[in-house]
Amino acid sequence: MPEKSHKHLTCESCLSRKNSLFGSFCDDQVVDLNAQKTCSLYKKNQPLFLEGSTPRGVFCINEGKVKIFVRGEEGKEQIIHLASAGEIVGFRAMFSGEPYKVCATTLEESNICFIGKTDFLDLVDTNSNLRNGIMKELSKELSDRATYITNMAQKSVRERLAFSLLVLGDIYKEEMINLSRADMANFVGTATETLIRLLKDFKEEELIRTYARKIEIVDKEGLLRIAGA
Repeated sequence: MPEKSHKHLTCESCLSRKNSLFGSFCDDQVVDLNAQKTCSLYKKNQPLFLEGSTPRGVFCINEGKVKIFVRGEEGKEQIIHLASAGEIVGFRAMFSGEPYKVCATTLEESNICFIGKTDFLDLVDTNSNLRNGIMKELSKELSDRATYITNMAQKSVRERLAFSLLVLGDIYKEEMINLSRADMANFVGTATETLIRLLKDFKEEELIRTYARKIEIVDKEGLLRIAGA
């Protein structure tokens, strides 16, 4: 179980809320939202939920990052999404009525709020802005996922790595990319040894710089050319 948060965080003071599905809430709705949520500090590599488990509610990321992944037949992970501050994780399962099809685990120490299933579904029923936002999110996700799968299926590993670095750069924004080589390989869809070799090539080509496991993109245009994006 996650530890109780060391931060006194309210929805009113949350800087990530404005970029979330709750960003359109008026003052009274934010007060109600705050009363319904709990906030906890998760350690690195701590699961939010596991594939096959029953959905209990949704998780709103205040700080930190979470990997969403599935496991193959031999237990190998395939990361399908990295969620960051402002994103709500697990709401898709609220509508299917089925167990989770994916796993969610923190990539770093993260401050995450939780809203129970009944409270969240009540919010969806009574708030048209939230309901419309979810519909737009699901529609956009379907389009983005189709594009992503098509790109990854038709590209070489070198092209996929360049494409993935650009995606990760957008996720980490001003920060350097900070993923383990195993997680990055699972995001790209290749062996860890192949990923390490290609990162060395990219470094020699002055496309990136590495600082231990952290990666800085120094030639975005070069990566775009390789990715064919």
